[in-house]
Amino acid sequence: MNNTKKYDLLTIGRSSIDLYSADVGSPFVEISAFNAFVGGCPTNIAVGATRLGLRTAILTGIGNDQVGNFIKNFLEKEKVATAFVPTIEGTRSSAVILGIEPPDKFPLVYYRDNCADIHLDIDHVDSIPFEEFKAAIFSGTAFSKDPSRTAMFYALERAQKNGVTKLLDLDFRADQWSDPRAFGIVIRALLPQFNIVIGTEEEIVAAYLTDINQVSIRHQQISAPEIKGDIDNAIHSIMASGVDTLIVKRGKDGASIFEQGKQEVKVPGFPVEVLNVLGAGDAFAGGFCYGYLNGWDLYKSVRMGNACGAIIVTREGCANFMPTLQEVMDFTGERGGLE
Repeated sequence: MNNTKKYDLLTIGRSSIDLYSADVGSPFVEISAFNAFVGGCPTNIAVGATRLGLRTAILTGIGNDQVGNFIKNFLEKEKVATAFVPTIEGTRSSAVILGIEPPDKFPLVYYRDNCADIHLDIDHVDSIPFEEFKAAIFSGTAFSKDPSRTAMFYALERAQKNGVTKLLDLDFRADQWSDPRAFGIVIRALLPQFNIVIGTEEEIVAAYLTDINQVSIRHQQISAPEIKGDIDNAIHSIMASGVDTLIVKRGKDGASIFEQGKQEVKVPGFPVEVLNVLGAGDAFAGGFCYGYLNGWDLYKSVRMGNACGAIIVTREGCANFMPTLQEVMDFTGERGGLE
């Protein structure tokens, strides 16, 4: 790995305490106990990338509360650099409560009123030495409200000036926006500024929503019938915006790579028995970033992401369960490798 910069990766956006159902398979209303973990898309990516071997830092906000202490203590134990994690007075650290009903029900409830990470501001971004990073990955939710939205635009400016590779995880959470269509309006304005965009089919379709009835707020995703038929147009529109590379996560079917002037490249996944899909996309991003920032080609980097995602869906939670490099190598070695 090229070590000319102090850090490999900066992740930016939300963090939370995640309370996962201890009663796997029970309906949400019958949950009797929860296990406490750490979560939030950029937080999960930071931990996943660090466990694989990247030198990673995070920019997120925490409140002056015990939940904030819980989150920061975990990150420090994981050796994620927390020098850029401000404690923002007058806010509360975020929380999420999650149910686990495999194979396809994973209800979740966000507690993000006055949450700290959405209060990241321009001064917090100014504290980041972007010249010391190879890459920065932004999450869509960080653009949902001010002051975080403006701070993220400023972070993009600073990353661009310092030659930092800019990645976007679309991270669509419908109920975090004033109107689900607002997600697409903001994302479409952002797309030309990113080198690499990562998202599920649902998230990519969401970037081009015009009909609010297409969105199922309860499940925080696009209803399945609306995906087919729109996804190809949405992919074409994203590539037409000037993005260098789009990676479409397709769950058990692996992922697809789209590059300017090239045909789609399909990258197979790793079949596993699913326990909990939450966090799979974040594990994917951590694995992809590890490969990409080590100079691997896109195919192998995506294959690495697929492997990390496959491992995490067999486990109970997100950040706390991210695989190590040795675990990924053992997993892929048993299944024919990453090529």
